[in-house]
Amino acid sequence: HVQLVESGGGSVQAGGSLRLSCAASGYTYSSACMGWFRQAPGKERERVGGIYAGSERTYYVDSVKGRFTISKDNVKYTTYLQMDNLQPEDSAKYYCAAAPGAKCSDDAAPVEFDYWGQGTQVTVS
Repeated sequence: HVQLVESGGGSVQAGGSLRLSCAASGYTYSSACMGWFRQAPGKERERVGGIYAGSERTYYVDSVKGRFTISKDNVKYTTYLQMDNLQPEDSAKYYCAAAPGAKCSDDAAPVEFDYWGQGTQVTVS
């Protein structure tokens, strides 16, 4: 069965960095659009960015552009979210999501992703 497992969350001071990982199994990893989302308490789930299948083109929400970088390793079936210069407003639970075989788009909404990880908490103080 499909499984996405995030890791790498934690607590950092403002200006610090974290790298989140999302290990995937159970589907053709290279054919999937991969997305990163986050959700803070009392707020809706927000798109952070994603990476296209094939071309590996990346996209980001404006608030993280220049600070966050998404990449993937097709051998390890793992997607990464490198977060630099973290700010308190970045505090949230972060989720990776997969849409195998889908047509990727920069404005892909959560509903367009079929599979989700359990999330990992990021706290910036």
